[in-house]
Amino acid sequence: MIVPMLVSLYYSFCDYNILAPPVWVGIKNYVKIFTGDPTFYKTVLVTFYFAFASVPLRLIFALIVALLLVKSTKLTPMYRAVYYLPSIIGGSVAVAILWKRMFATDGVLNNVLGLFGLNRDFSWLGDTRTAIWVLIILAVWQFGSSMLIFLASLKQIPASLYEAADVDGASKWSQFWNITLPLLTPTIFFNLVMQTINGFLAFTQCYIITQGKPMDSTLFYTVYMYQQSFEFYNTGYAAALAWVMLLIIGLITWFLFATKRFWVYDGGL
Repeated sequence: MIVPMLVSLYYSFCDYNILAPPVWVGIKNYVKIFTGDPTFYKTVLVTFYFAFASVPLRLIFALIVALLLVKSTKLTPMYRAVYYLPSIIGGSVAVAILWKRMFATDGVLNNVLGLFGLNRDFSWLGDTRTAIWVLIILAVWQFGSSMLIFLASLKQIPASLYEAADVDGASKWSQFWNITLPLLTPTIFFNLVMQTINGFLAFTQCYIITQGKPMDSTLFYTVYMYQQSFEFYNTGYAAALAWVMLLIIGLITWFLFATKRFWVYDGGL
């Protein structure tokens, strides 16, 4: 892993197109990123929008489902498997193709809307306002891994705390707000960090479903890097983009850890 990273760092300072030996150009690629590439800023905004919309929604859905599954029944193992399945297959090419067909003009969604007399010819993937939300919904649908982590943490909260709260007459909402949520904040923090990183590295959904269209409104940063390297043969420039993304993710992760002490409960049980 270290060797490819070092090679990538070297290429980021080179004019390299895969087909010819790299030529050292210094910081030229980095200067171009920040001063001569408007698409770079657009992809950053699109990726931020995608990550900051999909990650909170995914965590909210994961927590809600985990709360529903915390009480075990005979069917609970089956429910857990069903809800976790999208996390396993959601990033596959097959699911991306299926999702693309669902939201096509003649897809399932428009046909269902037609049953209720609504517009059945709307182009979900062709409208700059809705195309990104097709990808966000797919990302939110893959909440299974976070759900299992929440579920494991919920089972670690002592039942005696809830029993004491019942004796004191606390409502279910009060118990959730004052017991469950504070004790879950370390898990929320872990899921937030991991899912935010995954959000910025999303690739398959965009590449298969929209290819960044329409008008680059869904062009993820990772897809732009891929295009630069393997479609436009600007591999050195793509390597520089990769290191800029590493810096962005590092800064966001640092910010999350820096603000952790203000909202994450670390006092133990």
